Amino acid sequence: MKPANPHILTINGGSSSIKFALYHVEEPLKRGLYGKVDRIGLSGTNLTFNEPTKKKPERHKLVAADHKSAANALIDWLEKQIDFKSVKGVGHRVVHGMKHTEPEIVTKKLLDELRRISPNDPDHLPREIELIEAFRQRHPKLLQVACFDTAFHQTMPRVAKLLPIPRRFDAKGIQRYGFHGLSYAYLMEELARLGDLAATKGRVILAHLGNGASLAAVRDGKSIDTSMCFTPTAGLVMSTRSGDLDPGLAPYLARTEQMTTSQFYKMVNHESGLLGISETSSDMRDLLDHETQDVRAAEAVALFCYQAKKWIGSFAAALGGLETLVFAGGIGENAPVVRARICEGLNFLGIELDKSRNAKTAAVISKNSSRVTVRVIRTDEELMIARSVLRSCAETIAQ
Repeated sequence: MKPANPHILTINGGSSSIKFALYHVEEPLKRGLYGKVDRIGLSGTNLTFNEPTKKKPERHKLVAADHKSAANALIDWLEKQIDFKSVKGVGHRVVHGMKHTEPEIVTKKLLDELRRISPNDPDHLPREIELIEAFRQRHPKLLQVACFDTAFHQTMPRVAKLLPIPRRFDAKGIQRYGFHGLSYAYLMEELARLGDLAATKGRVILAHLGNGASLAAVRDGKSIDTSMCFTPTAGLVMSTRSGDLDPGLAPYLARTEQMTTSQFYKMVNHESGLLGISETSSDMRDLLDHETQDVRAAEAVALFCYQAKKWIGSFAAALGGLETLVFAGGIGENAPVVRARICEGLNFLGIELDKSRNAKTAAVISKNSSRVTVRVIRTDEELMIARSVLRSCAETIAQ
């Protein structure tokens, strides 16, 4: 007998938050209860949740000193909301998966490997492992699937993966991996659903612009390059991450400022980017509100748009042309002025924005005469995780 109302639970753990969503297993997958636990380890930890049928989210206070206690509090709460026996699988976003190319069922061997590579991403992997282990301890028979943010980029050619440092480090797995893969996989599936031929046989640039920001070059449905590198710190300037820097800056600051490795890591990941340039905010909305009164805010916005424009140009060169440009992520989806400034001057690539469509955030914001179709697509990492769980474990879930 098929279980009544089977669900898939998705878990997206950040550095101080856990997003979750329950999906009803039907065709297509339908999201039910969803929400997040935020400010983990800080004062004012909250569980905010909502359902598609309700207009306003509800909020509860939690005590959660770390991701493990937050996960247990979330499980306690979920067990009161639904029959947990209906949860047939849990999908976790795992930021760094090294050379894994597909979602994988969590095993002891996989967990041991994730622990081994935790130094590659100390801001995410240890917390994601804690989340997986919390569910294993509470529900040891529950199927869990690791969905790797790096998997989408495993199709990149070797020349795009290589880093110009001594070859012995390449043998240890130090190369370009890229991130935001779950978002990019979702965007490519949406492009195909929309009937955009470039999704399968063409040249696409995907711009995931949010607190974390990156771009990817996709040819014939496969990633050929991306702006992030061995860690998510590289590439485009972001909310608090620096993006690409001169590597000589680290020893220079060590000599002149007595800056330690840990201090440098904190600076480039949490004190730089839009926040570092503006000295006021890491939020693009705040910076746009103040750019006419504060030159620091204006420079932060200008740098972000300038760098995004350069990445689009370089990826168009790598692709040998361009058919489709997609904006996604919090900034890409909600900031028309940023989209306009990024695309300004890119007419030579065939990019021509329609001002009215862009201002309204239409699905297609390019002119009819534009050689390149410019789209805005709202990304959905949680739905991509749920799809990945269903595809990985369809037979088990159906039992």
